[in-house]
Amino acid sequence: MENRDFSRILAETADLMEIAGDDGFRIRSYRNGAATIESYPERISDILASPERKITDVPGIGKGLAVVLHEIETTGSCERRDELLQKFPAAALDFLQIQGLGPKSVALLFEHFKVQTIDDLEKLCLEKKLRELPRMGAKLEEKVLRGIAQFREHKGRFLLNVADAAAQEIIASLEGIEGIEAVTTAGSLRRGKETIGDVDLLVTGPAAALALDRVASGPRVYEVLGRGSNKTSVKLGREGLQVDVRALDSSSFGAALQYFTGSKEHNVALRQRAVRMGLKLSEYGLFKVDAATGAETKIAGESEEGVYAALGLDWIPPELRENNGEIELAEAHKLPKLIRLADIRGDLHMHTTSSDGRGTLEEMAEAARALGYEYIAITDHSKAMAMTGGLDEKRVTDFARAVRRINETGDLGIRIFSGLECDILKDGVMDIAEDALAELDIVIGSVHSHMNLEAAAMTDRLLAALESPHLTALGHPTGRLLLHRDPFPFDFDVVIGDAVSRGVWLEINASPERLDLSAAHVRAARARGAKFLIDTDAHHPKSLANMRYGILTARRGGLEAHDVVNTFSLKHFAAALRRHQTHQ
Repeated sequence: MENRDFSRILAETADLMEIAGDDGFRIRSYRNGAATIESYPERISDILASPERKITDVPGIGKGLAVVLHEIETTGSCERRDELLQKFPAAALDFLQIQGLGPKSVALLFEHFKVQTIDDLEKLCLEKKLRELPRMGAKLEEKVLRGIAQFREHKGRFLLNVADAAAQEIIASLEGIEGIEAVTTAGSLRRGKETIGDVDLLVTGPAAALALDRVASGPRVYEVLGRGSNKTSVKLGREGLQVDVRALDSSSFGAALQYFTGSKEHNVALRQRAVRMGLKLSEYGLFKVDAATGAETKIAGESEEGVYAALGLDWIPPELRENNGEIELAEAHKLPKLIRLADIRGDLHMHTTSSDGRGTLEEMAEAARALGYEYIAITDHSKAMAMTGGLDEKRVTDFARAVRRINETGDLGIRIFSGLECDILKDGVMDIAEDALAELDIVIGSVHSHMNLEAAAMTDRLLAALESPHLTALGHPTGRLLLHRDPFPFDFDVVIGDAVSRGVWLEINASPERLDLSAAHVRAARARGAKFLIDTDAHHPKSLANMRYGILTARRGGLEAHDVVNTFSLKHFAAALRRHQTHQ
């Protein structure tokens, strides 16, 4: 099992225990264990399997949790979780995913209304009965109804990193088979979409049939949905991520890769173009059709590049294949030279143990240096985020001075920029006084509270924040949490226009839970002349690797390296930062 599986099961158990009214200390133990394991750099399964290791050596894991972790490793669940799932309705864990409901609210619903399903909950809200319970009212009913709609929309979808990890695990298991020529992702995963419904993998080579057998008997397979001569479909783990693996002939691999990558809209446009050229495009190849006899002659299909070239087009990167004008650009040889992961020179948003991070400044710097970065910015939270140990004005100025001393010594082998993720308060005022912000190199302004404001009020809030003379960038600008929280409403065009005019950069937050800005917002902001930075918002050294997901989002938005300030060399980035500060 992966660490995220252990973490999820512990967190779910803690929620169920809170519904049941269990001891608060025990609940906190499970929650703390979940948080620790999720970001732990080693695989918990490896530690449990090693006779030389003790799981209790992991910080925060006591003897009680050690027993629970062994249960999870063995059965995929734990005794207390199973007991509570028997006690509560089957949909108990679904209720906890509805925005607006917490464990205590769910406990009240079970006690007073004996709800069994999401449909039951929806009916309660529509009949205006939810407001009969303590601390609940009409606004909560509306919020829960929106949450139910979101739950239904999101059910069966997975974050990009979850799907990516599953795909890479299977690819690694297949690539070692003699007779496998290629294993490639397709579908929405290859296009880098922010959430994934299922994973598509294509396999070619004389041993492709053996690969299908290997997938069906994989260690994480929860259910085999189908096994044929050319395709195997499985569900992984209890979460049920579906993986479809297709075996293909190498002569049609390129056409199949293009077809199964999609999107549907892009493929329809390509097929229509083929028809206009007297051709026929399918997953088997591109064929010339004799108008008189209807006979078909294959002219391309072995490679994607060959298919696009035969259609008179440059090869189109998968991230752009959404029928948003990319075909016309490919025909005119004007496709953007999309940004690559290798273009990134630094990461400008990360947290340390000074707030809620799990790595020290030195550990974050070492991890960044290992990635080949020239510079980073440390941007711990400000004091409004009290639960994270956010910095006040004195700690901010002390930190800025400490970073200057670190850079003078050069001991870390990488340039550190002093920064802060400063809360934008409800009225748009920055959480830290401007004279303290002036001591810093970089200030990222972010909204973390009062996200239920009306669009006009949120717009005014962001415009007020942009007036701060020391604001460098807007962090995760729409506030969304994928599969959990929609973006907060505001006038995007007005805010972005003001940010551009003031020289404030826009963040693409590479955390897989955010990927904020979205690709659509990136395209719109780029059209307005915005500059971007792509950051991981890392709270642990290993999370710096999430940069690749931000790159995918930037590519989907059509960004080139010059659009993103942290592709600049240290010299040019420092100069850009000085120009930015002067502009402000």
